[in-house]
Amino acid sequence: QVQLIESGGGLVQAGGSLRLSCAVSGRTFSSVSMGWFRQAPGKEREFVATILWIAGSTNYADSVKGRFTISRDNTKNTVYLQMDSLKPEDTAVYYCAAARLVTMNPSLYNYWGQGTQVTVSS
Repeated sequence: QVQLIESGGGLVQAGGSLRLSCAVSGRTFSSVSMGWFRQAPGKEREFVATILWIAGSTNYADSVKGRFTISRDNTKNTVYLQMDSLKPEDTAVYYCAAARLVTMNPSLYNYWGQGTQVTVSS
C-alpha cells in the first residue's frame, strides 16, 4: 500500500502562485510515476503533470506547460507542484497519485490522495 497526503491548496488571485505538496508513505519503492491531476466541478479528472520517481523525467499537460513545475525530493518522499501565473480556469481539486508504470493515464494510477482545493479568483 502507498499513502498520499496532499497539502498547500487555497485561494489565490489570478497571476499568483501556490505550491502543492504530496507526502508519500508506505511501499514507495513500488511507485514508478507520480502524477498530479485535477478535477473541476462538472468536468472529468484531467492530467496535469507527472514525474518519474527515480529518473526525474517530467511531462506536462499543454494547458499548464511553462507555468507549472513538478518536482520530487526522494529524501523526504515528497512530490511538489509549483503553480505560477495561475488562471481562474486552473480552479479545481488537485489530486496526487502514484502508478507502478510510466503513464499519464489516470485510470492506470493505483493510489490517490484525498485532494486539495485550489481556487483562483479573477
